[in-house]
Amino acid sequence: MAFDIDMIKAHYEALPSKIAAIKAALQRPLTLSEKILYSHLHAESPLQNYSRGKDYVFYSPDRVAMQDATAQMALLQFMMAGKSKVAVPSTVHCDHLIQAKIGADADLQHAINTSNEVFNFLESVSDKYGIGFWKPGAGIIHQVVLENYAFPGGMMIGTDSHTVNAGGLGMVAIGVGGADAVDVMAGMAWELKNPKLIGVKLTGKLSGWSAPKDVILRVADILTVKGGTGAIVEYFGEGAKNLSCTGKGTICNMGAEIGATTSTFGYDESMDRYLRATDRSDIADAANAVNEHLTADPECYADPEKYFDQVIEINLSELQPKINGPFTPDLSTNAGRDMTTKATENDWPLDVEWGLIGSCTNSSYEDLSRAASIAKQAVDKGLSTKAEFGINPGSEQVRYTAARDGILQVFEDLNAKIFTNACGPCIGQWARYNDPMNAPKNSIIHSFNRNFSKRADGNPNTHAFVASPELVAAIAIAGRLDFNPATDTLTNDKGEEVKLDEPTGFELPPNGFAVEDRGYNAPAEDGSKINVNVNPESNRLQLLTPFKPITQDSMNGMKLLIKVKGKCTTDHISMAGPWLKYRGHLENISDNCYTGAINFFNDEANKVLNLQTGEFMAVPDSARAYQGAGIATVVFGEENLGEGSSREHAAMEPRFLGVNAVIVKSFARIHETNLKKQGMLALTFADKSDYDKVRQDDTVSIPDFSEMAPNKTLTVVLDHADGTSDSFEVNHSYNQAQIDWVRAGSALNKIRQDAGVA
Repeated sequence: MAFDIDMIKAHYEALPSKIAAIKAALQRPLTLSEKILYSHLHAESPLQNYSRGKDYVFYSPDRVAMQDATAQMALLQFMMAGKSKVAVPSTVHCDHLIQAKIGADADLQHAINTSNEVFNFLESVSDKYGIGFWKPGAGIIHQVVLENYAFPGGMMIGTDSHTVNAGGLGMVAIGVGGADAVDVMAGMAWELKNPKLIGVKLTGKLSGWSAPKDVILRVADILTVKGGTGAIVEYFGEGAKNLSCTGKGTICNMGAEIGATTSTFGYDESMDRYLRATDRSDIADAANAVNEHLTADPECYADPEKYFDQVIEINLSELQPKINGPFTPDLSTNAGRDMTTKATENDWPLDVEWGLIGSCTNSSYEDLSRAASIAKQAVDKGLSTKAEFGINPGSEQVRYTAARDGILQVFEDLNAKIFTNACGPCIGQWARYNDPMNAPKNSIIHSFNRNFSKRADGNPNTHAFVASPELVAAIAIAGRLDFNPATDTLTNDKGEEVKLDEPTGFELPPNGFAVEDRGYNAPAEDGSKINVNVNPESNRLQLLTPFKPITQDSMNGMKLLIKVKGKCTTDHISMAGPWLKYRGHLENISDNCYTGAINFFNDEANKVLNLQTGEFMAVPDSARAYQGAGIATVVFGEENLGEGSSREHAAMEPRFLGVNAVIVKSFARIHETNLKKQGMLALTFADKSDYDKVRQDDTVSIPDFSEMAPNKTLTVVLDHADGTSDSFEVNHSYNQAQIDWVRAGSALNKIRQDAGVA
């Protein structure tokens, strides 16, 4: 039986009357996204037609999911909220703090040995506040959620940008920062700007070497890394129905790479099959009783241009296998000769050193079985891998079943390393080099979702490419980035030319899923007597102190911390990899603040001019020097700042170090929200060319901060060292409630005030 089945059944029982009321109020057919959003309106947002991309709306999500790296700060904040128990079903999943190095067992034990303090903290907090806890090795959060918690028509938030993976089971699942999770766990309304809607019509059927991964790689090619910002992507059409549930999850998962709020699919038979295969027939039965409300009204899909803000059409029958990268997930190339040309022109290494399969994006039983069909052919045809090969199963249930069915043995026969059921190389937890910053130029290919510089192994010279698991397997065997398995041959150990056949696999295990220990610990029924202790001497965990509100005085005479040049993701602002161990210690992790960002004035990372000392310093050192002198700072940046992970540390660190405002050409959605939640200013240039006016020796002021109001611009004054000055207008998207967060010092401070917590 499913977790939280009473909550799910109650939702379905109320759904027909809710949908009827929504249609009566809006007077039009509804997309799936609208049905889910409007059926989850909080009482603070009355039922009315909200403007897309404009109106802020309050929602009541059904559940919250947190992974161990982000859960630390989320739960440290929740502990300050004055609540005795979470208000909605919530879970913690230990998947980020396990480094891939030797193999599953050894790596898992090493993680337990080195991070036991953090795991114990998370487990005790979970026990105290009624949160389900998934132990290290249980699996990757998004695969575990899909197997256990996702349900059609539901709404969830998660402290990881790839929470959107649950859209594969017809949810609206949204990645957020920990402060947002605190709102929901505390039983408060959760706020989101009403998303725009992008419809993707899928026709035809995948065949040959094409896979669900190629769908989202093509969508990323069309929309780019910011084309989905502020929008929900809703997939529909006969092509959508032809995809498996986990294939749908793969597509939704990488929607984070186009900046989408989330992505989703309407309920269909593939979801029914997946629910039943994962021991949730009770949900399938309940969903089937209201299935018309778990997809869009027919009119929306028949005439999508009328109901969506943008419509894209992709014929799956014509879709070719794709490879995206390097350094950005939206640079798309068809497999084969197109890659030969593009790699040669751009000096990308064509020899591939590693092929990696797994991550939350492609670690299902179906993914592993299709990749294993290629590995089996290689063994049978006398081929060996030219590249090294690594596998991360998505969950203990997937791993156990794949081992039972001989799938993992096939990979091992090809000398693959089976890593722990965890994120591993996908989020920089990969001990590939002793000195990654000085490692050589090379190419790797993986089935992960992100491929930013230094993302996987810390090496800025690693060119990481994204492809389907089956194509990754083929290219790892060939050892060439431009190998096209549909047309090219390989030489086996007998000197014969052999060709790989098309991949085959299983949507679901023919003999069903099996597992001995899923790795789940239910919370204590009464957590009131459980004590959560944090050692004040710990360098891994640190209790939080409320931020002090920003004042008008501090907005006068600010100094420039850094003027960021070019792409600046949350990895640039707050790196992962070795820094993951400090995710529960704000002071220590702030030592990586903006260390990966490129300084406009010298094209170097982590080297900025400090006007107090007259010296060039590391960014965090410069911030602390200004902070010690009682001077606030400001950051300037370019387009889509904060792209990538939901990492709220990228907002908390600059706030902790005295940054009052971040002023850019445009923000990624989650990062902008995280900045607001932490009580600082997220501003955009009214005229983007004003970015060019900023000099490294400027003194910066926002003289009208005290008059900040919704829909009212603010003024930035730059006093240059030569005695001249410039001023310009900046925009903001703060509503009154968000301005109240700033006045209180943070959203959490406002929660504490409202709850009467000292």
